Amino acid sequence: MIKCIASDMDGTLINASHEISQSTKDAILLAQGHGIEFLVATGRSWEEARFVLDKAGVDCPAICVNGAEIRDKNGKVLQSIGMNGTVSEEIAQIFQAADIYFELYTPAGNFTKDVQRGIEAIVDIYHTADPTENIEEIRQSIQETFSKRSINIVDDYGEIFNADDCSIYKFLAFCKDEQLLKKTSRQLEKIAGIHVTSSGRHNIELTHADAQKGKALKWFAEQSGISLSETMALGDNYNDLSMLEIAGYSVAMGNAEQEVKKVCRYETTTNDNDGVAKAIMKALS
Repeated sequence: MIKCIASDMDGTLINASHEISQSTKDAILLAQGHGIEFLVATGRSWEEARFVLDKAGVDCPAICVNGAEIRDKNGKVLQSIGMNGTVSEEIAQIFQAADIYFELYTPAGNFTKDVQRGIEAIVDIYHTADPTENIEEIRQSIQETFSKRSINIVDDYGEIFNADDCSIYKFLAFCKDEQLLKKTSRQLEKIAGIHVTSSGRHNIELTHADAQKGKALKWFAEQSGISLSETMALGDNYNDLSMLEIAGYSVAMGNAEQEVKKVCRYETTTNDNDGVAKAIMKALS
């Protein structure tokens, strides 16, 4: 019997409109009504995740920033782990040498040195993926997304890295050059104590080695008195692998990467076809 359901957000729980559909919301509420613990496991910060959850009217705990932070449904931090300033500065130097745009996720919020460059990097990625789309419409959509993220602008990351209490939850980098990303990933993997992953073909995400969705889900389940064999996990990309590999009921989205589908016991439909809702309803039947 399933007692816990952990779902990734982007590409999984939310559709192409960046929303939780009514069918998915209804399935979540039904599962919660049956006493099943539902939580999101996302690369987003708590604030970014809550923006979507609040809009849908869904209350639940969250594994945030790929496992760097765990919060209860009221936002109380239950556990957190970040990278120190020395390691973070080494990572930043590698990205800067490769001229790859990146952002920082910290307990104090998200930071960038150049919002406009971040917007243009993502616009370029989207337009390269589908040149038929109107580039100005893409830019407007990305600008709206950035405005909702409440990202902080700094002149120098050094002030953050040199702080005595420095704790970097995550580096998020974007680049349309997949070969450059792969080369940079190989460089970063040589740094001890960090975890290198991705939530898409055009990004790199770095966290502390112990900050992974799988490790966070294991901790949450243990604290809740739930066995991983009684846990369902749903995801679509590489940063979901650590939790999909340990959950008793691993479910790949129809739009998931092939490597993700290979490790999962089950497959549901796409995120635009209420795949999470269908997996939950099947589990409840």
